[in-house]
Amino acid sequence: MTSRIPTDLLGGSWYIFQRYSPLFWYGVRNTLIISLTATIIGLFIGLIVASLKTSKSSPKDSMFARGMKKFLWLLSSIYIEGFRGTPMIVQAVFLYHGLRPYLQWTPLSAGIVIVSVNTGAYMAEIIRAGIQSIDDGQYEAARSLGMSTWTTNRKIIFPQAIRNAFPAIGNEFVVNIKDTSVLNVIGVTELYFQSASVAGIVFRFRDTFFVTAVIYLLLTFTVTRILRVIELKMDSPTGFGLASSSMPNSFSFLKKKGGQS
Repeated sequence: MTSRIPTDLLGGSWYIFQRYSPLFWYGVRNTLIISLTATIIGLFIGLIVASLKTSKSSPKDSMFARGMKKFLWLLSSIYIEGFRGTPMIVQAVFLYHGLRPYLQWTPLSAGIVIVSVNTGAYMAEIIRAGIQSIDDGQYEAARSLGMSTWTTNRKIIFPQAIRNAFPAIGNEFVVNIKDTSVLNVIGVTELYFQSASVAGIVFRFRDTFFVTAVIYLLLTFTVTRILRVIELKMDSPTGFGLASSSMPNSFSFLKKKGGQS
């Protein structure tokens, strides 16, 4: 079979892609499922952890509340430093084999969880920077209107933080598309795993992984362009309904009754 494969790079790559395209597309499907799902879950994890990192004690807080805030701040810091300071490939092997006796999970579900918690650590720092870029006057205005911390974060702070940090959030999605390749160590059948299988069949590693590189490039290029369109839409006057960075628009939802903010 290998003798029928053209010897040149382009000819051999095209032959391999045509013959084994179902395997490549299966890997692409799993890669996109893992990267997209993990990015969304990681964003929610990041929002929670970032809110814990930026939570400030107030003079009105009880001793117990202050102690809990410090404990949660310490816990979130350990989580961020732990997952940002160790390679994902090590996390994948440790968590998959360490928790498999208890969770009985499949490689695909384990891969989603592993990439999600890893992404959450990076998202937490991204969102934290977005939150800290918001003027403190907006917190004070919200408190003066009697809004709770949860309502303030949900309606004012988080929408602006996500909008300010959207380029970095989108970049995490692009990074996840590429980083899912490390999950082959736990048997996840993503694009790299499928490519290695094809290369083992045809014994043409150069040609096979040229196909893989082109597919990864097309995926990341397409996603980058889509994210850029979304970013431009968010920067437009209409946007996607997220709060703007200006004070009046941030409290526009309070103008429903009586025309007063």
